[in-house]
This record gives sequence, C-alpha cells and structure tokens, in this order.
Amino acid sequence: MAYIISEDCIRCHSCIPVCPCNAIYKSGETWAMADGTSHHDNKRQAAISGNTSYIVPNKCTECMDSASEAKCVAVCPVGASSKDSNYIESKEQLLEKKKLLGI
Repeated sequence: MAYIISEDCIRCHSCIPVCPCNAIYKSGETWAMADGTSHHDNKRQAAISGNTSYIVPNKCTECMDSASEAKCVAVCPVGASSKDSNYIESKEQLLEKKKLLGI
C-alpha cells in the first residue's frame, strides 16, 4: 500500500529528502520513474497534486526493509502522511517494486 499526503500538509517538504524511493514531489512538480532511481523511464509525468506535496504510488515502497515506519510518516510535523487504501500491495509486490526501481 502506497502512502498519501493529505490536505493537512503544510508544505515544509521535510519528507522529500528522506524518501528512499524519491517518490515525493512538491505540489505542481512533474515526476518520472527514473528520478533518483535506476529505472530507465525518464518520461516526465503530470503532477498528481497542485495543492500539496504528493507521493507517486508507483514509486512508493512503504520504505520496505529500510525502516520500521515509513520515513515520510516519521518526519512529518503535522501527521499528513498515511497509507493510501487505493493502493493495496503485498510485501512481495513492494519488494518487486523496490527491485524494479533499483533501490
């Protein structure tokens, strides 16, 4: 299950540098699978949110095997990061995504 950033986000961007998958972007910012990963797809994609920072579900691995708690959750001063029930994935799927990203 990927994480999502709620409207409670204060745009401090403390979550962006701690994300091991480089899956978090500033509001309105375009993204690519290759950003900060070994993935080959450099095609820019439209921003998912124009109001808050956002997490790309296709890149989020829930910090699988790198932390006891998702790093975005740990650093958010207002608790704006939480699991996104629209993206339910097994541990195996998350580990496969991590391998695909080369992280």
